[in-house]
Amino acid sequence: MTRYLVATASVHVTAAACDYLEPRLDEADDVLVATVAESDDRDGFDALNVAQVRLAGLASVETVHRTGDPAAELLSLLADRAVDELLVGAHAGTPGSAGVGATTRELLAEVDVPVVVVPLPDLD
Repeated sequence: MTRYLVATASVHVTAAACDYLEPRLDEADDVLVATVAESDDRDGFDALNVAQVRLAGLASVETVHRTGDPAAELLSLLADRAVDELLVGAHAGTPGSAGVGATTRELLAEVDVPVVVVPLPDLD
């Protein structure tokens, strides 16, 4: 069994993570999909819905929506949930973004589990 944490801020990041996970999952695996925002944002809830639909029947899927500092909340989830692998997008999945975003950089500097930075489609 492998426990994955998908950190997502958009449907684009979630879809890319699902593309990565789908061929790797079996029914014994756990996938925690988390979005963190400063307020209850619709994009975060939409991102969680994508995971529930795409990964249904492939593994156990749990979704979490938290408010607060994204990196701090995700690090807390990593510590509390005994995660084996973290999946992140290079950036939030917003058009015009390039490179690795601030939250991903902070997570890469702090985590002690394997991290997969999923490729995102060209959003421009």
